[in-house]
Amino acid sequence: MDRGLPDDNTVKTALALAVRAPSVHNIQPWRWRIGDRSIHLYLDPERALPSADPDQRDLVLSCGAALHHLRIALAALGWSAVVHRLPNPADPNHLASVELLRHRPTPMEVALSAAISHRHTDRRPFTSWEVPPGYLGLAAERAAALGALVCRVSDRSRERLIEATRAAAFRHAMDAEYRFELASWSGRHSSADGVPARNTPTPRADDELPARTFIAPQLIDTAHEPDSAQLLVLGTAGDDRLSRLRAGEALSAVLLTATNVGLATCVLTEPLEIPELRRDVRIGAFDDNAFPQGIIRIGWAPTGAAPLPVTPRRAVEDVLEPFGSPVGR
Repeated sequence: MDRGLPDDNTVKTALALAVRAPSVHNIQPWRWRIGDRSIHLYLDPERALPSADPDQRDLVLSCGAALHHLRIALAALGWSAVVHRLPNPADPNHLASVELLRHRPTPMEVALSAAISHRHTDRRPFTSWEVPPGYLGLAAERAAALGALVCRVSDRSRERLIEATRAAAFRHAMDAEYRFELASWSGRHSSADGVPARNTPTPRADDELPARTFIAPQLIDTAHEPDSAQLLVLGTAGDDRLSRLRAGEALSAVLLTATNVGLATCVLTEPLEIPELRRDVRIGAFDDNAFPQGIIRIGWAPTGAAPLPVTPRRAVEDVLEPFGSPVGR
């Protein structure tokens, strides 16, 4: 950035944390541009998933998570982010413009920034330990501050959610285009994007919620006790692009809050990718009064489980665009 507000190293440090955000299939569908006193976030249409995500809901959600990661990283580095969402009506892929002001970091911002590097998507079963209600309440409170609703799935609606997830897995298993797309983004060994084989366990027949069938899973699952994971559904009052972007920001806040207190998490979106099943989840979780944008499994990872391998990300230089160039060139 010109005029030293802030310096380039600070901006790139913040962006390096921003790109640690979770994204569907780890496709990392974001591009960034740096202005004189601003940072701009764009959705990269070349990373679309036409089979799994034809309306780009998952992509926008992923970019929203990266935007929140950026805000938290900048705050911990001493810069407050003033965010203008969807600033250019002529370009729907221009998701946010971020202006920066001097800021004194709070302990919470420092803690959440530190959690970015420790957060992982953990697809393994969790333990039988119960999650304290206060932790769930804190996550819901931080999501609400960003314009989203977090609903803990009750015993009554849990079965409906499980049925929707199983139905989605069955339909996708019968969809050749979906299977090809998923195979194209999974089973990776040395790529900087996609789902690495070493991070995915083999699905088990007794899994309550069937996981996506990624290619060549290699993660060892040693869990033997009942899984008492809580299920949270994150929703918004609207379902336009702005609502989905805000949902991604709220999703990031929930995941970082959970990581900060030692909880493991896994985001699920497969049943929300089929319209009629998404409606089932909407009715079951929100009584038809909000739009579900993401499902979060949250619980305690087994104490004896091996640390999860780090999921790779593209380098900051690979996701930066010079001003004036078309995004997704």
